[in-house]
Amino acid sequence: MKVVVVIPTYNEKENVTRMVDAVLGLPIANPNTQTPNHSNIAPLELLVVDDSSPDGTGAIVEELMKSEPRLHCLHREKKEGLGRAYVAGFKKAMELGADLVIQMDCDFSHDPNDIPRLIDAITTPFESKHPNTSTTQTPDLVIGSRYVKGGGTPGWPFKRRLVSRCGGLFIRTVTGMPIKDPTGGFRCWRRETLEALDLDTVESAGYSFQLEMNHRAWKRGFAIKEIPIVFTDRVAGCSKITAGIALESIKIALRLRFRS
Repeated sequence: MKVVVVIPTYNEKENVTRMVDAVLGLPIANPNTQTPNHSNIAPLELLVVDDSSPDGTGAIVEELMKSEPRLHCLHREKKEGLGRAYVAGFKKAMELGADLVIQMDCDFSHDPNDIPRLIDAITTPFESKHPNTSTTQTPDLVIGSRYVKGGGTPGWPFKRRLVSRCGGLFIRTVTGMPIKDPTGGFRCWRRETLEALDLDTVESAGYSFQLEMNHRAWKRGFAIKEIPIVFTDRVAGCSKITAGIALESIKIALRLRFRS
């Protein structure tokens, strides 16, 4: 089973080398140190999707690729938004032969050490509960969630926690989607799930891509599991989060509701 980690970048020169080392240095990424639980997993590969970062992020990755065959870089001509970068990255990952595709940020707000947990979760059957029945099945999508038991957002001020929580509640109420962290961006997809979601028709170019993809998977009846993660703020580089991103998610949630 082949796993490809997809990481979009834009001006991440301060983080990208450390992230490459962290992901490709995981025990599961080394064929000589794999654990029995991951005996059927090929060494991890990493795909960086760079939107022509003016700070030279893409050039740094190209240099690292000279000594690391499991590292790949997809260079895009311009910055078109997180959603467009992920769609391109997912397609490229599948071209590389990925059976599982993991998506995450480059700024270490997502802990690379949680990657094996995502893989364990998507390869282990769980009890999926529905209003009238419950079944045991293997997940089609695993979400690293800040808002299930054991998850958290240490260091966030009260106002940011409140806005995030209220935003999630609004999205769940409007869309009916029973996901506690509907905008979470640390996820593991089965190839078959991505293929079924028709990536060419994804509308969200920006951060609302996370919400739209979760909603598409839920509407198609795919089995979704959330596992706890601790989300921390970046310590290097500049955040791309703005107030407009929250407004964008609200608009997308309303659009999805009235289209359903």
